[in-house]
Amino acid sequence: MNIIFMGTPDFAVPCLARILDEGHTVSAVFTQPDKPKGRGKSLCAPPVKQLALERGIPVYQPIKLRDGAALSLLRGYSPDLIVVVAYGRMLPDDILELPPLGCVNVHASLLPRLRGAAPIQRAIINGDTVTGITTMYMAQGMDTGDMILRRETPIGETETAGELFARLADMGAGLLAESLKLLQAGAAPRTPQDESLATHAPMIEKSIAAINFTKPAHEICNLVRGLNPSPLAFTRFSGGRLCVLCAKPAAGMQGCIPGEVLDAKRLIVACGGGAVELLAVQPEGKRPMENTAFANSGKIRTGEILL
Repeated sequence: MNIIFMGTPDFAVPCLARILDEGHTVSAVFTQPDKPKGRGKSLCAPPVKQLALERGIPVYQPIKLRDGAALSLLRGYSPDLIVVVAYGRMLPDDILELPPLGCVNVHASLLPRLRGAAPIQRAIINGDTVTGITTMYMAQGMDTGDMILRRETPIGETETAGELFARLADMGAGLLAESLKLLQAGAAPRTPQDESLATHAPMIEKSIAAINFTKPAHEICNLVRGLNPSPLAFTRFSGGRLCVLCAKPAAGMQGCIPGEVLDAKRLIVACGGGAVELLAVQPEGKRPMENTAFANSGKIRTGEILL
């Protein structure tokens, strides 16, 4: 098949690689514009662009999709299919209607659950125990199109968003390959989504990263896992900002103030209805470290209140 691929981050790279390995022709890749990165703010190409250039595929990075220029480019390639994986842009109707086989998306949830930009992080933050991948025909609306295939996977009890991200990226590539075979054979199913079961996974805002110690221990631990590796959950104390990379529920004491450090040596902190042990932390301007190493620095004391 003659395919146009649209994608941007690391999550989309295994899908593009798998399409090429399966012998399909990828005529062009559309991705987001290069962005400044690092202390020097030098422009950095998206991961999908890097792979496309390595494979000799033309790359386009339009700022707009609705001015007709992108549509004109796409028409010139006469694609059979457009594959979209974490592109970061909504496609207008004229592009959705262009390829004969339609536009197919790989989404990192079991649709109709967790439609939107951050299904992996939100699944963990919500405390879900199962998630998965869905391939779907794209339509107007956020992840509302008819489904092709779904595959589920359990979420590990201590699994972080970064770890789940890597697993689902590989799973997505495999499910996409199966979907392409069905599409090529004219045998791809088309299952409408049940709107009554739809939930949403909005983009992660940094404002949700501040730990609220009035919450139960399991909710705090889920937040910590769901925001690792980015943007990282954090708290504040007299010594400054403290990011939390890993935490687990711990035995607490009745009548303690939420946020009170109950044991500075193990970084056990009171929370709503119990306590959490902050197993790995990253002080502001420092590298990540285990709680015992941070405790040995003497920068935090039992009885101190984390904000």
